[in-house]
Amino acid sequence: MYVDRKIVMKALTSVAIEKALLDIGKPFLDKVSNKLQKKYNCYIPDCYEHPEYLDNVLRSIFGNSTGTVVESIRELLAQYLDDDGILLLVQKIGA
Repeated sequence: MYVDRKIVMKALTSVAIEKALLDIGKPFLDKVSNKLQKKYNCYIPDCYEHPEYLDNVLRSIFGNSTGTVVESIRELLAQYLDDDGILLLVQKIGA
């Protein structure tokens, strides 16, 4: 059985972002999701290919507190940095 690595990494990224936001509270997950959809016409899984969208939305919602969310996402994805998409996302958010 063949599994496309990109699809798996995209799903893993989505789960990490959602978990980090849910740890803060469901309203924050909803707010980030809604803002991604309204501003960029995309969803959380699309942040794997467009980390700049997530970075902009997090900064607009959390301001100076963005670091807490970013650090949580980075920790959740730390063991998958061999994937170029995840590495790029971790480097772009909160930079």
